[in-house]
Amino acid sequence: MATTVESSTGARSSAGTPAELQRVSPNMRKKRRADNLWALAFLSPQLVGLIAFMLGPLVFAIILGFSSWDGFGSRTFVGFDNFIGVLKDPQLRQSWINTAWFTVLQLPGLMITGFLFAFLLQKAGRVKSVYRVFFFAPQVTSSIAVAAIWLWLLNPEISPLNTFLAKIGLPTPDWLQDTRTAIPAIAFVSVWQALGYMIVMYMAGLESVPKALLEAADIDGASEFQKLRKITLPLLSPTILFLSITSIIGSFQVFDYIFFFYDTTAPSNARTIVYEIVNIAFREFRFGFASAIAIYLFIVLLIVTGLQLLAQKRWVHYTE
Repeated sequence: MATTVESSTGARSSAGTPAELQRVSPNMRKKRRADNLWALAFLSPQLVGLIAFMLGPLVFAIILGFSSWDGFGSRTFVGFDNFIGVLKDPQLRQSWINTAWFTVLQLPGLMITGFLFAFLLQKAGRVKSVYRVFFFAPQVTSSIAVAAIWLWLLNPEISPLNTFLAKIGLPTPDWLQDTRTAIPAIAFVSVWQALGYMIVMYMAGLESVPKALLEAADIDGASEFQKLRKITLPLLSPTILFLSITSIIGSFQVFDYIFFFYDTTAPSNARTIVYEIVNIAFREFRFGFASAIAIYLFIVLLIVTGLQLLAQKRWVHYTE
């Protein structure tokens, strides 16, 4: 049944009087139910994936956190023993420190370097697409391939980097074994590979800054630094927030470089928390204990992300 009615201005509208709406409401409800069923049908693959691969494993990990299980046979309920054991383990405390240190090094390295390169590339004119592809190439390269290249570059015996340092009279550290340089070296490799993604995201954000505002600032005699501080950075703040959240989450989950560089022999000062989870779960077969560590990691990331979202009210500006 048609639901369009004439409005007071003569225009036809899909809305009607309350009496008309009440009269056609059964049909409208039927149509809405049909629309909802179609929407559910199209969303069902994603919903199945969400339940099967995210919510399901999360619930299972929480159950395992309170259990002792080697992956075979029945589980034994142990209460909070796993969670208490995680807090008492000195190697895990060192791994948490390593992970935090890696995040402290990687986050500003990515955020600041990515913005600087994106800001400079924006002024590169027609060739900026070439530079963008050049910087993005490591991002689409396998982490294993990247780690293999850097394993050679950081090798103290055959590294051309150390050869160059020796020629100019500087120390030649064993980058991946020295406790002072292991995490910084891994953070540098991670920044090098992820820099292209950051540049592309920053450039997309910079393109969305209205040129009319920048031109108006030019007319008012604003300097480049004033335009950057007063216009570009505030309008870029949603992009900065998104990149900071995803970068922190990614840095807390670093694993692939360490696994390839060291396999199972990572020194104490190079182990991160996800490396510990994988080793404890799939080499020591202590799935309950590993699940307890994973739950702590989930809580930490939840708190850090929540604090970032709360703090955004003070410095993030959204355009209408």
